[in-house]
Amino acid sequence: MEEEIVGVTFPVPKPLLDRILKEGKTVFVKPSTLRVKPGMKIVFYASRENQGFHGEAEVESVRHFKNIEEIIKEYRNELFLTPEELRKYERDRRRWHSRGKRPRPWMVLKLKGIRRYPRIVKPKRFIAVSGRYIRESEYQEILAKVGFK
Repeated sequence: MEEEIVGVTFPVPKPLLDRILKEGKTVFVKPSTLRVKPGMKIVFYASRENQGFHGEAEVESVRHFKNIEEIIKEYRNELFLTPEELRKYERDRRRWHSRGKRPRPWMVLKLKGIRRYPRIVKPKRFIAVSGRYIRESEYQEILAKVGFK
């Protein structure tokens, strides 16, 4: 029997991650690459500097959008990216896009129960830009390393 998936993780540059973990932003947005459901955990992985898991939140809701302007209009002050950063992300994404494929919709995760870890936890496996799932045993290991539970 396959172990239950309890969450997801995506690499995020540390200064942007701090907007969620320190400044209280509650909406995470990125192109949709994994199936995320309300109740799952999102474990925040800092890419580039201070690499590792820095904290977590519970996914309150998941919505998908094709148009970033709709996201900005609805979530502007809650977004962890500024409207200008999100527009730049969209422009850059168009450039990376492989020909013939339709762009993935934008995934908007409304977060609750955000908590910073008291120490950074290094993941056992590489985390690609597309993110990856976290299974129950890995999540329990992370919690044990940070002294939760």
